[in-house]
Amino acid sequence: MVQRIPKGRPTGIGKHPVDVIRVSDPGPKRVVDGAGVSGVDGDHVGDGRHHGGSDQAVYAFAREELDEWERALGRELPHGMFGENLTTRGLEVDASEVGDRWQVGSALLEVRGPRVPCATFGERMGERGWVKRFAAHGRSGAYLQVVEPGEIRSEDTIVVTPSGSGLSLPTYLRAWFGDGDAARAALDSGALTGERRAELEQIAARS
Repeated sequence: MVQRIPKGRPTGIGKHPVDVIRVSDPGPKRVVDGAGVSGVDGDHVGDGRHHGGSDQAVYAFAREELDEWERALGRELPHGMFGENLTTRGLEVDASEVGDRWQVGSALLEVRGPRVPCATFGERMGERGWVKRFAAHGRSGAYLQVVEPGEIRSEDTIVVTPSGSGLSLPTYLRAWFGDGDAARAALDSGALTGERRAELEQIAARS
């Protein structure tokens, strides 16, 4: 669903519950007809430079975390409020490690990294200092790659196959925000390759 955030830019961050979604690998991050590419059929990615593509094909966030934020903010946060494609229950999403695989419905997904909060997220929430507050909390949910396409239904169970990579999502998130020790730990894990490894090498060098 395409919406507009306060500054008027089109965005797909507003999600609404559905009974079933179909997921597939969208390929590399790119802009097509002015928008990015998502791994979820019908999902709109407004900023194709920074969002979408294989490593950010599907976004999962725990309902338990939304409940915690409800209490902290004193407001209701429905499923999809944080822009997640999957709102999970009974799974500690932020305990995931890069490379873990999730079998859910007929789809096979792989954890690729944490959600790094952006200005669009901050505008949607309308909370002062939201981006910094969310990042500091350190439990950002998981971006997943689609290894095998398929359909995911609301009642499906997620079966996790651990990767043993040792690179947790909170460590990876701290690395993105300039924590040198976290960046070096992420690099030492061997779980990152290509562009993502190169970016963290720059962070580690600067620190």
